[in-house]
Amino acid sequence: MKILVLGAGAWGTALAMSASQGVAARHCVTLWARDAAQAAAMQSARVNARYLPGLPLPAGLQVTDGQSTGLPKLCAGQDLVVIATPMSGLRGMLQQIRDCRSPVAWLCKGFEPAFEGASGLMAHEIQADVAPALLAGVLSGPSFAQEVARSQPTALVAASPHHAVREALVRAFHGASLRVYENEDLVGVEVGGAVKNVLAIATGLCDGLGLGLNARAALITRGLAEMTRLGVALGARAETFMGLSGLGDLVLTATGDLSRNRRVGLLLAQGQTLERAVASLGHVAEGVYCARTVVQRARGLAVDMPIAQCVVALLDGRMRPEQAVAALMGREPTQES
Repeated sequence: MKILVLGAGAWGTALAMSASQGVAARHCVTLWARDAAQAAAMQSARVNARYLPGLPLPAGLQVTDGQSTGLPKLCAGQDLVVIATPMSGLRGMLQQIRDCRSPVAWLCKGFEPAFEGASGLMAHEIQADVAPALLAGVLSGPSFAQEVARSQPTALVAASPHHAVREALVRAFHGASLRVYENEDLVGVEVGGAVKNVLAIATGLCDGLGLGLNARAALITRGLAEMTRLGVALGARAETFMGLSGLGDLVLTATGDLSRNRRVGLLLAQGQTLERAVASLGHVAEGVYCARTVVQRARGLAVDMPIAQCVVALLDGRMRPEQAVAALMGREPTQES
């Protein structure tokens, strides 16, 4: 296969490495970096020193900045195009490749910030708005880039209403260390990938305050219930949230030490400001940017999401960590489901 990965951050680089080594080395993979200096350094040193230091790029992986060749031309003739930008960059990228005839998949997880009075959109809603002719979907699931780059066992889910997209993602990435499962529920997979980031901030806060393992388990479980309620209201299947992109990604992001969103919660519990916490990461923490949109969409659908609401109040400075805990524990009793 000919595979083009657009975005040379940690996750885009890790997947490009995975597709161009081992059994999958039969693939011809090109990794596009927006910054020309970064692309030149990666191609020369054969490492992504900024995002995945110490992990050499496979010999067959080509790195380009695309300055001499526009993105539409780069996409021509590819068997699969993967967009590996943050959520904030997805709209612009889709606009540039809207006439691409190859299957397209994005990796970002979140909601687009609301603008011009409109509700923040999920990735597939952005695609329907700016590039409706694309055959597109998402590759998601519980995964840290560093572990995928090291070929440690990982399972992901390829979600799209189009069989051609799901099939292309399986062919591209399924291998000895990376399993890829198919799912037609694009909405459910995207909701899971977005909301788990918000819930991971809450879990990091819980652990940072030393509330104990009982509290962590309760928070993850009730967070999963919130995620499912929102997803079903948006048209997802409830069973999707018991899979890789729901429960699986939530557990990983809420408890894993490599989780940036969990780290934000831990730092807030220590008394750091949101600005300092985010600045210390060196990477994007999508939960910080989409939490307000998650709550906004939930309110518009009359979906109760008390944990997410407390996260937003915390991020906005309207509530201190201890107050957030008190607010959640002080809620009236109710049925579990």
